[in-house]
This record gives sequence, structure tokens and C-alpha cells, in this order.
Amino acid sequence: MFKYNIKVTTGDELSAGTINFIYIVLVGVHGETSKHRLNRWGKDFVPGAVGEYSVTSKENIGEILFVRLYKEFYLVADEWFCNYIIVTTPEGDTYQFPCYQWLSGITALEIPEGRGKILLGHVNPVIVQQRRTELHQKQNTHRWKVYAEGAPRCIDAENIKDLLLNDQYSSTKISSFLATGATTVIATKLKGYDSSTSSWRNLSDMERVFYFITTKNSERVAQIWKADTFFGYQFLNGVNPIQIQKCFQIPQNFPVKDDMVAASLGTATNLQEELKKGNIYLADYKILQGIPRNTINGQKQHIASPLCLLWNSPQNYIIPIAIQLVQTPGENTPIFLASDPEWDWTLAKMWVQNADFQVHEAISHLLYTHLFSEVFNIATRRQLPMGHPVYKLIIPHLRYTLAINTLARQNLINDGGTFDQITSTGKKGLEVLVKKAMEELTYTSLCLPEDIENRGVESISNYYYREDGMKLWQAMERFVSDIVHYYYENDEAVFKDPELQAWVAEIFKEGFLENTASGIPLSLSTRVGLIKYLTMVIFTCSAKHAAVNSGQFDFCSWMPNRPSSMRKPPPKEKGTATFESILEILPQVNTTARTMSVVWVLSNEPQDRRPLGKYPDEHFTEDMPKQFIQDFQRKLSEISSEIKERNKTKNLTYHYLDPEKIENSVSI
Repeated sequence: MFKYNIKVTTGDELSAGTINFIYIVLVGVHGETSKHRLNRWGKDFVPGAVGEYSVTSKENIGEILFVRLYKEFYLVADEWFCNYIIVTTPEGDTYQFPCYQWLSGITALEIPEGRGKILLGHVNPVIVQQRRTELHQKQNTHRWKVYAEGAPRCIDAENIKDLLLNDQYSSTKISSFLATGATTVIATKLKGYDSSTSSWRNLSDMERVFYFITTKNSERVAQIWKADTFFGYQFLNGVNPIQIQKCFQIPQNFPVKDDMVAASLGTATNLQEELKKGNIYLADYKILQGIPRNTINGQKQHIASPLCLLWNSPQNYIIPIAIQLVQTPGENTPIFLASDPEWDWTLAKMWVQNADFQVHEAISHLLYTHLFSEVFNIATRRQLPMGHPVYKLIIPHLRYTLAINTLARQNLINDGGTFDQITSTGKKGLEVLVKKAMEELTYTSLCLPEDIENRGVESISNYYYREDGMKLWQAMERFVSDIVHYYYENDEAVFKDPELQAWVAEIFKEGFLENTASGIPLSLSTRVGLIKYLTMVIFTCSAKHAAVNSGQFDFCSWMPNRPSSMRKPPPKEKGTATFESILEILPQVNTTARTMSVVWVLSNEPQDRRPLGKYPDEHFTEDMPKQFIQDFQRKLSEISSEIKERNKTKNLTYHYLDPEKIENSVSI
């Protein structure tokens, strides 16, 4: 008889334990053991338990390939969260089987041995069959569906209860999430803000909505929101730091002349000189042309499609110098200037910020991070088995994404949901925006180094999104490179990996809708190409989401700074704006309160967080990948220290890309 020692660990969450019967089968190269119930004196499989058992076999099954767990009925069919299993053979060899999954009801689960494997060369047919079976099961449980015409496909689930338990929030996270939301909703309802459709009588009243909820940055924004230097700062370090691009020549539909901006540029230079020096930048919101307008409180809202010209001054400030609120110039299309009357210029900037709000929420935030991360998640479940090294690499960066996106489709971007209640575009306009953005999408825009170069913003000073983002991209790229070179001996191994190629192809088809013009690969043939692709995936799911999400309350809670909607059309002439007229254009009281509530919730990661590079679930079991993780963590710690040191001297801090504050995944 051959004796195998088994160690089984149960998760720590309060509901992780089970009273059901747990059985195990060890599968090796020479056969498999009989089905053996894991049972001992005392309680088995309670939260946090580490149970030790033994399994005997008449035959030596040799190298162990995977274990098969069975959870069978006893009293009730409950759930059990298994962390991992360790098996020690009669010869003293140890095998680890990372699980980190829920087993729900009456079920069976095959867990491969922890070393990452690709299907290349001679692979035991038992492993091949196990992987095929695993993927077949997941392709049945994770199906695609159309969210909206022209948008990336999403998970086939109407509500969060339709998701597998492994894709749902933990009880800790959902409780924290709901509590945060309830706090703001109750506050606005008790004060009567949620039911008031009146205009604001003055701006100071807005401060009373959440006098007990504030941040250092949000307080600062409320103080400096009218400053041109702060307006420009937000294009670099606000919640949408990917809109600004270098302007090499003034667009024909934006006829800005030297004399118009002379007051801003001063006597020592002119517009043409600044263009030649590379000091002129542009924010163009052409994509908002023709977007359907939303109705809020029975009132049709308005959308502009502005062009905003910006100047990098000798003091290294980005400041606005000219704004046109529609794309077609003409008699009724004034170009607003910094030299105009105060409220004319202020209103023009507010229209730009309103446009930026729509583009940010629909494209930079929803599409570029949430929807693409969901695509990566579903394709990974369907095409990469647990034993694949790429699965092990990116699975921590997909945690809870299906849960938050399903919740968003239930409550945020559904008919009558939050977007319909607070934004100029509403749900219908948002869907059109996403479709238009998908048609213009490029691989370059998803890869930070190329995006920075393509937009011509390599040399702007105080561009902390670029500075911190590039450090993170390079750290991720180094980590990914180490993993790829460890598992893939050469380019041929990449090209001939059938599971990897199926994964990339499915992302291209279901996520990027087979848009060959985008430059996004439908297959990968080199290690260099794979490293870039995986870095893009991890950056999108972590750092990019943090950059466009975490500062929402800081910059959007003060409604005049980033109006979520506008109740009157853009002005067709100058000299009409007053402080009173702006109050009539800004969102009403209830719209403002709801906007403040939602940006507070979205900016605050609930409990059960996992900061960037923290991987408590050990999917990699080999020594070298573990070393690569430690190297990655050390680099992230250095980056975090550098960011903290810089922020000591800043009244307005850019901390959104501090690795300690970045979540591994899109989970809020």
C-alpha cells in the first residue's frame, strides 16, 4: 500500500466553511486513487481550517497531475471555499494545487498541479483532457451576450445573482459597498436634496450636501475651480488625463488668430511661434457631435462638442487660451477667450468640462477600463485553464470585475438608472458614444508609452499621470517579461501555444469586434508581442482604472468644476453670461446631490481590497515566478515612496497612481 498525505486549507471568509462531505481523488501519470472521503475527528472545513488527511492506494500513481475534489450532500447543499491542497507522496515529493475557488452545491472540481504549463511538445494526454474538460465547463458557465450595438460583448447575466459565486463580491465587499452607498443616499434624502428640482440659489449651498464627507483635494478644488491654471492642470492630472494632445497647426474649423490670444501669450511671442515651439495643445470633443440628449426632471439637457486650445506657458502651466463650443465656425459660433468678461469665460470652460465629463465616463472610464477588463475576464475563463501561466499571471487582475460591471448594468447604466438621472447623454447617448469610440479605437491608445508619444505629450512638465504611469508600465513590463521568458523558451512557443492563441483571438472577436483597422492583434507570434499585450491587460485592469476612477469625488463633487449636465444650450454670442444665468444652467439640486453620491461611492474602494502587486492567492508555485513577484513588489514600493515624497510639497496631490492605492483589478 502507498500512503499519500493530504493538507487541505479552507478560506478565511466567515461563510467559507462547509458541512458537506468532501472527497478527493489523486490523478497521476500511472493512474488514480480511489475516491476517498476527507474526514477526521473534530470539525473539518471550517473557515481558516488546515486539515491533514491521508489517502492510501494499492498502486503507486507516480507524478501527480491533478486532484479531483467532490462536494456531496449532507443536510444542506452549501458552499465551500478551498484555498489550496498540498499532497506529499510516499517518496517525500510535495505537490501543490492552488484552487482559491468556491465549490457550490453538489459538484466536482479538478485542480491541476501548480506548475504552469503550456501545451507544447509532449504533454501527457491526461493533462490535455483535463484542460479541455475544464474549458468546456467554463465556456458553458461564462457565455457572451450583446450589451449594446457596437460595444464590447459582456457576460450573459441579467443581475449579480446570475453570476457564479466565484465571480460575485465577497460578503465583506458587498456589505461595505452597500453601506457606502446607503450613507450618501440617506443623507441626501433626509436633507431633502434628493427630491428638490430647484436651481441652486448660490454655490455655497452645494457645500452643505455632504459637509461630513470631504477630502483634502475636493476642498481645494472648490476653492480654485475658476483658475485657468487649475483648468489646464486637470487635463494632465484630473480624472481624464488622456484627452490632451499636441497641436501642430490650428484646425480649419477652429479659426483662432494671433490677435485673439495676444492678451494670453503676451508681447514676447505669438501663436505661430508657440506652435513651432510645440507649446500649443488641443482638446477636441468632436466625438460628441450628434449624441442624443438626455432628459432630466422632465427637462431636455444639452451637449456641446467644443474645441479647446491650450498653451504651455513659460511658467510650465497648461492654460486655456481659446474655446469654441461647437465644431462648425460661423457668425453664431463665438470663440471665447481668456480676455472676455469673467462669466463668459467661466461658462465656456464649464462647457468644456461638461463635455469632458461625458467623454470621461463613457469612454475613458467605462469603455477603456470596465468593459475591456470584462472582456479580458470572460475570455480568460473560457480559453485559459487554471494550469496556464498566463491565467496565473492575470487572474488576480480580474477579481470582482464581472460583479461590478453587472451591478453597473443593473443600477448605473440601465434604463432609468443613475446615468439617466445625472448626465447630459444618459444611457442612450452613452451607448452611442461607446459605439463611436469603438470605431476609432487603436491599440496605440491602450498602450501607455505609444499613447504618450502619439499624443505628443512626452515633454509637458508636471504631468504626473505620465510620470507615474510610465514607471508603473515599465515595472509591469519587467515583471511580465520575466514570467514570459520563464515559460516560453522562444517565439515559436508563443506562436504554437493553442490556448494562448484562442484567448487572444476571442478577445479580438468579442471585445474589439474584429476591428482590424485598430491595430489590435488577433494573434501573437513573438515573446515581445506577448509581453506588450499582457502589460496592456494588467495596466488597463489596475493603473489605468485607478487614474480615471479614484479621483472622481475630488474633481466632480464640486459641480461647477465638472458639470454632469447642462440645462440650457451653449451661448451663441458673448456678453450674455451672468452668475445668475450659470445657476440656471447647472444641474438642479437633486441631480447635483445624486452626482455627488455616485462619485463618492465610485471613488472609495470597499473593504476586501488587494493593492497592486499583492497576491495573497499563490497561483504560481515555482520558486522563480515567486522571486519575480517579489522583485515586482520591491519596484512598486520604490515607486510608492517616490510619489509620497513628491506629494509632501503639493497642495493638490496626485496620489491616484500610488501602488498602495491602486487596486489589482477593476472592482468598483
